[in-house]
Amino acid sequence: MICENHTRVTEFILLGFTNNPEMQVSLFILFLAIYTVTLLGNFLIVTVTSVDPALQTPMYFFLRNLSLLEVCFTLVMVPKMLVDLVSPRKIISFVGCGTQMYFFFLFGSSECFLLSMMAYDRFVAICNPLRYSVIMNRSLCWWMAMGSWMSGVPVSMLQTAWMMALPFCGPNAVDHFFCDGPPVLKLVTVDTTMYEMQALASTLLFIMFPFSLILVSYTRIIITILRMSSATGRQKAFSTCSSHLIVVSLFYGTASLTYLRPKSNQSPESKKLVSLSYTVITPMLNPIIYSLRNNEVKGAAKRTITQKVLQKLDVF
Repeated sequence: MICENHTRVTEFILLGFTNNPEMQVSLFILFLAIYTVTLLGNFLIVTVTSVDPALQTPMYFFLRNLSLLEVCFTLVMVPKMLVDLVSPRKIISFVGCGTQMYFFFLFGSSECFLLSMMAYDRFVAICNPLRYSVIMNRSLCWWMAMGSWMSGVPVSMLQTAWMMALPFCGPNAVDHFFCDGPPVLKLVTVDTTMYEMQALASTLLFIMFPFSLILVSYTRIIITILRMSSATGRQKAFSTCSSHLIVVSLFYGTASLTYLRPKSNQSPESKKLVSLSYTVITPMLNPIIYSLRNNEVKGAAKRTITQKVLQKLDVF
């Protein structure tokens, strides 16, 4: 559709959180610190699960993929958000907005499915321990990981291409800190009912379907744990799942508040805060949760850091 009597939008203004310069500086320092912790924590997980022989199991293979995914997920929006906090012109090009939206949809969908694959891994480990190494073989783990990473490609391409093909002929101020679907859709100058129906269907598929798989897996896990005669066995079995359950609750809880709540209940400010939770805060918390609640990860991290320090001392 051609924008009659209007110029088609070629760039967007990201309104972000505030126009107060002092507040922007404070937020920049805060978010930079969070982003630094996020990168260090997730790269530490990737490193220790790659080099430590004790962590060469499917569980830590998927954890390594989750940490890589969190790095990619935050890379899509946090650097741009930091630049906007100290820049007088919070501009993103039309193509840049579409690119950011595409990778946000892609990595968000991938994380949903990867979390469900991690739940299945825990299901096999607890409910079929004798066959665990046979079922969760190297080939299957790689296919599950690749399937998770690629699962969001079709719907991300469809949603982004459809969205950016709609006419943007009027306002170009996005009331958000990145190019998310709902705030950008508000700027479209035609009826968007068909797109919204497709987007809701995709959201239900890529949020609720993996979440259903997680629920089924943990229902079976809980039943198996309750049937264990040993209290020590029950405690050990639950401890292997607790970190994953916390991560799932954080991710799905905040994502559902953003995409599954009625529009009338959402204010731009509350949506920004909730979006901030799963785009910035949760990726920082994930490595902390897994390292603090997992003795094997803590031990591997200490061994890796000690080895690096000794190597440095040998050089001198």
